[in-house]
Amino acid sequence: MTIAIIDYGMGNVRSLMNAFEYIGEDAVVTADFDELEAADRLVLPGVGAFGDAMKAIDAKGLKPVLGRLALEVKKPVLGVCLGMQLFARVSHEHGSHPGLGWLDAEIMPLKVAPPAKVPHVGWNAVSFAPDEWLFRGLPSGESDYYFVHSFHMVCRDPADLVGTTDHGGPVTAAVRRGNLTATQFHPEKSQDNGLQLLQNWLAHEF
Repeated sequence: MTIAIIDYGMGNVRSLMNAFEYIGEDAVVTADFDELEAADRLVLPGVGAFGDAMKAIDAKGLKPVLGRLALEVKKPVLGVCLGMQLFARVSHEHGSHPGLGWLDAEIMPLKVAPPAKVPHVGWNAVSFAPDEWLFRGLPSGESDYYFVHSFHMVCRDPADLVGTTDHGGPVTAAVRRGNLTATQFHPEKSQDNGLQLLQNWLAHEF
């Protein structure tokens, strides 16, 4: 299996590569259109501000290429942290910025009840349906994952939401629709639980 981690200059690609290597999979970091086309699966990472990320994607000419692969070819794509947020139609982080538009969702400021704080940094349990394949082999509401974010995804279609966490209120932790899968937390930094989730994603037949 060929895994391509999309390189647009704002992703924590080294830790993702290390995670895939640990579970016995090779991943290439690339923005080359031909390599993205040839890959079996794509990973969209992301660290930083939404608007800057979309500018970087546009500067490399990646938006139409990724849109075709995700929506027409229906290649499996995994979004991680900011990469998940980029799936949305729009973000309201420092103004309004259009996203990739793959999901009917908006990125909103994270507003939490005390004593929770923003940014949300640290380990939180994630709740999900018992038959959710993305979390197969992991206990709902018990296994922890590592979060770092100040904005969160609001899904307009409840069917897209498959995992939530509690940080001063409910927060979207994982979404999926067809070939599109994404997590707000960092699976590559979530130790054994995150590695299991990556293996589940790789094993799933889309």
